Amino acid sequence: MSQKQPMQPIDKDEQGTVRFKPNAIVDYLIENGNIDMNKIATLDVPREDREQFAQLIGYSLGGYSELSYVSDESYETAVKVYETGQSELEAKCEVLTEQLTKTKEVLRPLVSELFSVHPDDLDSE
Repeated sequence: MSQKQPMQPIDKDEQGTVRFKPNAIVDYLIENGNIDMNKIATLDVPREDREQFAQLIGYSLGGYSELSYVSDESYETAVKVYETGQSELEAKCEVLTEQLTKTKEVLRPLVSELFSVHPDDLDSE
C-alpha cells in the first residue's frame, strides 16, 4: 500500500484569498525550468499526484474544488483543516465519518425494505 502525499498548509494570501502554501522549489522550476503546464496536464499520472501538484503550485481553495481530478474527500478535508485548524488526519477522519453517516442514512430505508426489518432495528453502533 502506497503512502498518500501530505497536504500543503493552507492560509490566506496578501489579497485575502485562501490558498495552499506554494512550494518555493516548485515555483522556481515552473518559472525557470521551461515547464509546459499543458504537457503536464496530458501526463498519465495518479489523481493523487495531480491533487498534490495543485497544492504545491499554490492553488486557491476555491479553485481546487473546481479541478476535475480533485476528490470531494480531498477538498472537504482541506476545508476542515483550514476552518478548524485540525490536523490533516483529524480532518480526514471527520470527513469520512460524515460520508459514512450520510451513506447509512441513504441505505437505511433500502436495507429495511430489502430484509423486511424495521429501520429502528438497524441501529447498531
